[in-house]
Amino acid sequence: MPHRSSPVSLHGVFVTGTDTGVGKTLVACALIRAFTRRGLRAAGMKPVAAGAAPSGGVLVNGDVEQLIAAGNVAAPREIVNPYCFAEPIAPHIAAARAGTTIDTARIARAHEALRARADVVVVEGAGGFRVPLGAAADTADLAVRLALPVVLVVGMRLGCLNHALLTAEAIAARGLALAGWVANHVAPEMDAVDENVRALEARLKAPLIARIAYAPAAPAAAAERALALERLG
Repeated sequence: MPHRSSPVSLHGVFVTGTDTGVGKTLVACALIRAFTRRGLRAAGMKPVAAGAAPSGGVLVNGDVEQLIAAGNVAAPREIVNPYCFAEPIAPHIAAARAGTTIDTARIARAHEALRARADVVVVEGAGGFRVPLGAAADTADLAVRLALPVVLVVGMRLGCLNHALLTAEAIAARGLALAGWVANHVAPEMDAVDENVRALEARLKAPLIARIAYAPAAPAAAAERALALERLG
């Protein structure tokens, strides 16, 4: 029986953010759940995770666990999360301290393996769009390698306009499509917040697919209620 088509042009999206801690995992999980509700086989992928604890002989990262729980596709952990490091630091530093090198070709192979199991794969980047992965590659290079449209998560707080517009420029400079953006209210009392959202709506050449209210008690529910998947370009 054929699966229903996805609203995105390819078979997934690459979720990036204006910084670390802006809600990429929150948004990625909301997207995955939205795809599953449409009857699609949806999986999450976090190619590089830094900040993990040993469990059952492997390193376990909280973001990775959330992505796995959100999806409906069974897949080996090594293709969902090819690189996992214990220290919660920049990925290229964590990799160097662990005595390894992050290979984007290996990540691309894992992504292809995951795509073979799913209709849509939501890939969550590490940190912001230009976070280094090694001496010669960064997260932007990885997004290009995977050739996915990008969803930008904007942490709504002081400074977000500059961060969002610079990130959008970097995405366009790599020849990638900005499929949509999310305004995630991470600061409970940001001044002129509505004006900031309107400023970004006027300047970002992509649809606003969700405006997530500040919700420390139940952020996942707030994200899922806010998401308008049909707006994704």
